[in-house]
Amino acid sequence: MHVEVRGRVQGVFFRASCVERARILDLGGWVRNTLDGHVEAEFEGDPGSVAAMLDWCAGGPPLATVDRLDVREVSPLGEREFRVTH
Repeated sequence: MHVEVRGRVQGVFFRASCVERARILDLGGWVRNTLDGHVEAEFEGDPGSVAAMLDWCAGGPPLATVDRLDVREVSPLGEREFRVTH
């Protein structure tokens, strides 16, 4: 799944918290800040774990304020690790 997270999501440890949660859920993929102030990520793995990750993204870490979550299905790439990318 590809997700764009909009709101107050930069400067609040969203990416670091996302990596931690994704690794706990054993997901592959990546997360990054966008130039327009949002966060985007791709998750792949067990469908239940992906759904749990999307639920987490809807709230984010304690300092975040998520206004909108845009989710779309993408083809999996076989990612096994989860990382921050730029």
